[in-house]
Amino acid sequence: MSDSLTLQPIAVIHTPYKEKFSVPRQPNLVQDGTGIVELLPPYNQAEAIRGLEQFSHLWLIFQFDQIPQGKWHPTVRPPRLGGNQRVGVFASRSTHRPNPIGLSKVELRHIECKNGKVLLHLGAVDLVDGTPILDIKPYLAYADSEPDAISGFAQSEPKLLLQVEFTLEAESAVKKHSKNRPHLQRFITDVIQQDPRPAYQQGKTTDRLYGISLYDLNVKWRIKADTVDVAEIVQIETLVNHQED
Repeated sequence: MSDSLTLQPIAVIHTPYKEKFSVPRQPNLVQDGTGIVELLPPYNQAEAIRGLEQFSHLWLIFQFDQIPQGKWHPTVRPPRLGGNQRVGVFASRSTHRPNPIGLSKVELRHIECKNGKVLLHLGAVDLVDGTPILDIKPYLAYADSEPDAISGFAQSEPKLLLQVEFTLEAESAVKKHSKNRPHLQRFITDVIQQDPRPAYQQGKTTDRLYGISLYDLNVKWRIKADTVDVAEIVQIETLVNHQED
């Protein structure tokens, strides 16, 4: 048996999540966090996806490319258990695995082939922008769906942890940047309601100002008890230009 396996990305995904911190833990938790898979040469051929339009959902096999390789532990602390209990790495969906490979079920909305590009437009996703896609497989309802499956500590969707409120300044910024993103405020709310902080920080109140990158925006927010104040929304390009002046 071979000791190693070399995998070549066949595609890359484009998403609004510019960093790990902002990514929801499952794709269906944030309805407006949609994505586009772009096939890479030489796989960007219409023939390679012939018949895929007949499927409503796909499996994406991807690489955790932002995780240090070789750093894994036999046990991990799942966020669903508050970050205080350990389970085996193979009893979790932790990103820190012996092989940095992930699996995600996504909705296929439509396919676009033009100007030499093959694009798969998806529903909600849970991947960082630019994540390498290693393979794409159609979802088969009769084989892949198990309505009576037992899912251990993650049997149901996580409860929404936080109430999100926007300052007047943040609401003004949402209106400014909503021209091509009609559900921007709902999207920001859905992301932050999940409390993207590390599990060991959840439930704590601090004066710390957090920031997450969504699209080309830096969203700054602060925790107050069980409420989040979205304080500021700034275009990232503006920040860069200001720093260069």
